[in-house]
Amino acid sequence: MSATTIFLGKLLGLYLIAISVAMLVAKRRTLDTLDEMANSGPWMLFSGMVATAAGLAVVIGHNVWSGGALAVAVTLVGWVALLKGLSLLFVPPQIMANAYRSMGLERYFHLWMGVVLVLGLWIALKAFAG
Repeated sequence: MSATTIFLGKLLGLYLIAISVAMLVAKRRTLDTLDEMANSGPWMLFSGMVATAAGLAVVIGHNVWSGGALAVAVTLVGWVALLKGLSLLFVPPQIMANAYRSMGLERYFHLWMGVVLVLGLWIALKAFAG
């Protein structure tokens, strides 16, 4: 496993753990903030810029489709971040707000955050063990 895969695995794994736990601890605040952001053109634009930059950094530095599950997972996370960022930049805010609502984030909040937490734990454990 490459040093880049291990580094990005540690970074992304710990990031996913931190945000999922923080969001689980403050569910109401998280949902209120996400709803407010989804209805704010400037916040959507800013979020799109940040996600695009993060996704591009991973995709440019680690576009690896072989070498084990961790390497592919890191690459996939990078591509997902890039595609999310580009969507936030190019899709009108109201359409993005409707897309977020259609995900059922409020109804399935614990499920969504649980998936993010498990993914983060898996990536981090693989990276720290590697």
